[in-house]
Amino acid sequence: MGIENHMQRLTINPQGWLANTIICQSSHVNPRPDISDVSLLVIHNISLPPGQFGGDYIDDLFMGRLDCSADPYFAQLQGLRVSAHCMINRLGIVTQYVSFDQRAWHAGLSSFEGRDNCNDFSIGIELEGTDEQPYTEQQYQALAALTTALINQYPLINRERIVGHCDIAPGRKSDPGEAFDWSHYFAMLG
Repeated sequence: MGIENHMQRLTINPQGWLANTIICQSSHVNPRPDISDVSLLVIHNISLPPGQFGGDYIDDLFMGRLDCSADPYFAQLQGLRVSAHCMINRLGIVTQYVSFDQRAWHAGLSSFEGRDNCNDFSIGIELEGTDEQPYTEQQYQALAALTTALINQYPLINRERIVGHCDIAPGRKSDPGEAFDWSHYFAMLG
């Protein structure tokens, strides 16, 4: 079955996990202060090493098993404990690391509409990419399908509450970057 057909059927089970996708449960997670408060979607990007795509390094980072001797860049990641709810690779394949009902560690020092600690009330989605390189159409399709499923499950998330990491951590973060086509993404949401 093609990616488009697979992505059209994204559903979230009562425990906050996607059906019919890759699950790699991260230990970098903790309970949300209030599960009924999930109200923000944060779009990120990631590539490890920077600018390189494919491989297992992103999974390894979010799972806490990255071999920091595998690349010189990884030395600065030693001891880092981060996660995201999901990552969408360049082919549009979604991997989920943390239940949407749990608190992933993706936003860091952050604030939205005067409210700090965005991890408490947000869902973090990573796109395999960089600020400067265009994202793939498969990634936009998967992100739109995932966003639709999330809005259906968590109705406090709406178009005005979908932001980039750069919006909640200005000056500290720049992702998803200038390469992310917000107009195209929002048009796909209808």
